Amino acid sequence: MTEQELIAACKKENRRAQQLLFDQYSPTMNGTLKRYLKRTEDREDVLVEAFFKVLTNIDQFKGNGSFEGWIRRIVINEALMFLRKKHNFNMTVEIEDVDVPWRSKAQASLEAQDILDLLDQLPTGYRTVFNLYVLEGYKHREIAELLGISINTSKSQLILAKKRLQEMLEKINYPGIHTRERSG
Repeated sequence: MTEQELIAACKKENRRAQQLLFDQYSPTMNGTLKRYLKRTEDREDVLVEAFFKVLTNIDQFKGNGSFEGWIRRIVINEALMFLRKKHNFNMTVEIEDVDVPWRSKAQASLEAQDILDLLDQLPTGYRTVFNLYVLEGYKHREIAELLGISINTSKSQLILAKKRLQEMLEKINYPGIHTRERSG
């Protein structure tokens, strides 16, 4: 069954097609959720809720752009709604411009599981902003709107996330990461 046939069958509320759609896309979307939510139970709840929204709103997909991308946006929005209920992003600290070196080489050389393990260690605010900005490509203005925070808070959370990741990489002597010289 092609993607278009699958979508058409789901629009007709064909249960077999709906199950096939879930089976086909849920592993990828669960991987996306792993970057936002630590607990398996939370990911499962959000995934079910997101696919419920996908299936009840499938008529809104007009075929413009990627169907998987459309599903991912719903999944991410559901994860963010879950996080907003559980975490007060306004309790985070804003900092002024700080230059934190970020080695893109390091990001490219990290294995996927290493990235997930490191992201799991970040506080929720850092992890969420880092995911949205670095991995999903959102701008700080969009992140601020999604999370109900200021643009400066979004920027601060990203800076602090990068700094914390850098420190974690240095601490484990990750290949390609050189300890910054500390003055004083």
